[in-house]
Amino acid sequence: MLLGVVAARSRVVALSALILPLLILHVSSSAEAAGAFAIGQCGAYGQAFDYPGEAAAIAAARKQCTGKCETVTMKRACVALSIDMTNPCGAHGYAVAPRISTSLNSATRKCYEFGGKECVIRAWACDAKG
Repeated sequence: MLLGVVAARSRVVALSALILPLLILHVSSSAEAAGAFAIGQCGAYGQAFDYPGEAAAIAAARKQCTGKCETVTMKRACVALSIDMTNPCGAHGYAVAPRISTSLNSATRKCYEFGGKECVIRAWACDAKG
């Protein structure tokens, strides 16, 4: 009887040793899902993803972008930037969406809506969950 109790406890301890790291990994990875994208003129951009906080992601994205840049944030999402290849300093579009395909399509569509003639994706990024 004592052997059965010891064996059961050993299985519980072994199972706990397997599950606990997975739970910790899940909690830490979902907490590190802040991202930002800075959009400037003439195709300038900066991107930051999988940062522990929104403020750090915004600072990192702005640091990469030259000139006056507008910043959008993402959490468990993707962002895409589309520019007009015939005039990179002209029309552009960007979009944040839960799926990469949606953000790519929306950014391209917005570029055309703002007068772009040959809109192409300039950059994109997804955070850990996007």
